[in-house]
Amino acid sequence: MLSNFEHIEMLEQLNKDEQEKLASAWIDFYRIIKTLRGPDGCPWDRKQTSKSLAPNLIEESYELVEAIDNDDLENIREEIGDIFLVAGMIAHINAESNKFSLADVISEVSEKLVRRHPHVFGDVKEESPDEVLELWNHIKKNVEKDGSEFESINDSIPRSLPPLERAFKIQKKVAKVGFDWNNLQSVKDKVSEELAELDVCIHNLSNAKQKTSQEESPSNSLHTSNLQAAVEEEIGDVLFSIINLARHLKVEPAVALHKTNQKFADRFRYIEEQMHQEQRSMNTSEFSRMDELWEEAKIRMKDL
Repeated sequence: MLSNFEHIEMLEQLNKDEQEKLASAWIDFYRIIKTLRGPDGCPWDRKQTSKSLAPNLIEESYELVEAIDNDDLENIREEIGDIFLVAGMIAHINAESNKFSLADVISEVSEKLVRRHPHVFGDVKEESPDEVLELWNHIKKNVEKDGSEFESINDSIPRSLPPLERAFKIQKKVAKVGFDWNNLQSVKDKVSEELAELDVCIHNLSNAKQKTSQEESPSNSLHTSNLQAAVEEEIGDVLFSIINLARHLKVEPAVALHKTNQKFADRFRYIEEQMHQEQRSMNTSEFSRMDELWEEAKIRMKDL
């Protein structure tokens, strides 16, 4: 347990009031979770599993990122609480089957923090953030694991991550060992190359679909299916190259896309509101009017 480690005296001290408030808050929080999952608790909460709650954890994380991006302190506090709630619920679900408890989770991460910070809790001296990160990775690979088994630098990136975030992390990892373009123009050229390859695939697919419509056969259908798969692959390559361009421009692609999603949703909401006021239907026959309103929304929202 952390309370027994030899550098316990190096931890920042809490006054009595801080300790009591923190302990009381955590205990009340956990008792609420236990009650919600208990026999007389909430039917929805009792039905949940670790897997069913996983999407909630991703959603709450994005909502926290949005609150941080907007400097919205009230929502930052609320979303941190929501993340604690989902994580605490998942921990308790595992405690119910005697796998591990919330206390185990907190103790384990505390021990890991101490172990991976010997420059704080030990005699190791590291000055720069890069040196600290290198030390962290060394401990993770050679101390916590024996270091003898081959491991790709990308093995530590969860496959369950959303694809955009996983692509960004993969690119950052391989760049650290020198596998990266050394100038921005090369990155832009790669995007253009991938777009050109996609264009060829789209052209081939269009021709194949036309041929299949004129003469249906198993071979034509198979050819069309293969070309559809090729288009999918090329779109993946284009997206990967765009994410790489964002990385070189020091832009977080997930944050950029999140902002664009919200921008689109806000503009489309304006269209819906205006169409409702004009008593017009939202359908393809009204596209011209909706397009006019889209341009109007762009101007209006740019001034906000």
